[in-house]
Amino acid sequence: MQPREISALVMGPAGRAALPVPDAPRVSASQVPLLRQIAAVDESGAARALFLPVERPLTIALDGRELVTLMTLGGAPEWLVLGYLHNQRLIDEAAALESIEVDWTECCARVTSRRRASPASANAGRGAGAGPGAGATPLGCALGTVFRGAMRGAEGAQVLDAAGNAAGGAAAGAAAARAAAGTSARVSHTQILAILETMRRHDAIHQAAGGVHSGALFQGDELWAAVEDVSRHNGIDTITGFMALHGIAGADKILFSTGRLTGEMVMKAAHNGVPVMISRNGTTAMGYELAARLGMTLIGRAANRRYVCYIGAERIDADHIGTD
Repeated sequence: MQPREISALVMGPAGRAALPVPDAPRVSASQVPLLRQIAAVDESGAARALFLPVERPLTIALDGRELVTLMTLGGAPEWLVLGYLHNQRLIDEAAALESIEVDWTECCARVTSRRRASPASANAGRGAGAGPGAGATPLGCALGTVFRGAMRGAEGAQVLDAAGNAAGGAAAGAAAARAAAGTSARVSHTQILAILETMRRHDAIHQAAGGVHSGALFQGDELWAAVEDVSRHNGIDTITGFMALHGIAGADKILFSTGRLTGEMVMKAAHNGVPVMISRNGTTAMGYELAARLGMTLIGRAANRRYVCYIGAERIDADHIGTD
């Protein structure tokens, strides 16, 4: 497979059919090479041609003010920027932005907000340092979440339990409102296996070069969108950017990641109203505790037709267990 035939982004039929929300920001459609070929030497001393994923810096400038520089493959950078701003609580909805323009000649994403719904006002009451460019230090690999602000958001968020009732948190947050638009996600044993098989077939960059993570959105075992990038955070941010741009409710959806389900990753799912996360990796104690508090389901170590449900097994329909 040649690099020009490889895409970091895979869309399912439902994802391709999704329409942007009213007053959606104008977004560019930037493209850059995803792989670079190099000469290497293997353990026997033989020369080999290998591909490497091309990691790039992308500085987000909101209304002319630089916020952060993300390291990304650049497969869907406009969605990544939108998802990052949304998951950092810098905006509450995509319509808060006028435009997102990615310029790879300067490695910059220029974001213009609408003053009628400015990012700063969206953070009113969330504590010091909540506004854009307030100087908070992101945590996690490849810049994860501004932790304290995200924790406050998770404490106020609700997702739906297996019966479709609000679970976790005392106040109905934005996640609960989005979740109320749909039916709470359930997933069967066979659907989990189908999700794993789908993701095994949609990791072209990983197969060609390694060094990347995947994030994906499913409804049951139907793929809506999948993306590969250089960090697990980028994968989930990109998918949630796609959700925000198209007004996709999270309550009946499943987020897949190849990365570990830390507290930061669980908070991102909760913030978007998604109650189920599946990972090829494991979870941390904080990820587990937050998921339990918010009424979520975490499934990890999911590979080769095996998985572990850490919390929320009541959402799993145990069809055909022990027969496949």
